[in-house]
Amino acid sequence: MSRAWMLGGAACGALLALLSQAPASWLAQGLARASQGHLQLAETRGSIWNGSGLLVLGGGRDSRDASVLPDRLEWRLGLQGLGLELRARQACCLNGELRLRLEPGLGRFRLSLPAAATGQDAWLARFPAAWLGGLGTPWNTLQLSGNLRLSARDFGLEWAQGRWQQQGQLDLDFVNLGSRLATVAPLGSYRFSLAAEPGLAGVAALRLSTLEGALLLSGQGSLSNARLRFQGEASAAPEREAALNNLLNIIGRRQGARSLISIG
Repeated sequence: MSRAWMLGGAACGALLALLSQAPASWLAQGLARASQGHLQLAETRGSIWNGSGLLVLGGGRDSRDASVLPDRLEWRLGLQGLGLELRARQACCLNGELRLRLEPGLGRFRLSLPAAATGQDAWLARFPAAWLGGLGTPWNTLQLSGNLRLSARDFGLEWAQGRWQQQGQLDLDFVNLGSRLATVAPLGSYRFSLAAEPGLAGVAALRLSTLEGALLLSGQGSLSNARLRFQGEASAAPEREAALNNLLNIIGRRQGARSLISIG
């Protein structure tokens, strides 16, 4: 019996030692697998507990398209109560220190942001719109300029009963967006929202709206069990129809003055 306890203790010790020294490349492999190669960590350093890497957007498996952010993403992962807390910094793109709580439970797993990071006027991250070119078609054709700004309100994600359930709302603002396919600059500013659908577990509502600009975008849809459905349209302000005609042909299927967008 004592020998079994000794062997068990040695095995646990070896496992803890392995986990404490787990390289950051393990995290990179998990992220690439989960995103099917669209979001990657390159040139990683350190461990999964204290490391850094370059954030890359890619076109997926077998794609040569890739776009990297200029500054390294640095993170620290540590115990916080009965869960874990991830703290991240990136000079170019994160608003100070981003904190994310990871709370495991019986048959469930929850990700949440501290309340201070999800206020009405708070933003979490800001990226150059050109970064989207790494995703391949049609983003590499559009060659966007401007900025993407991510914010959250009471946001959380919970994995339970085999599916993700969202709380709160995420907003992605496209600020002063431009494209090489249009002579109009900027095209405008837009908001894409992902909000929990009240009374419908595991379903999030999608909404695209125009904040200002000559290019008018609108649409709505839903995200449920990793299935995306979205219907939208693009059109031009009356005085800008000729200047935006080529861009509207790229965005979606033309129907008169409108360009229709359909996903799922």
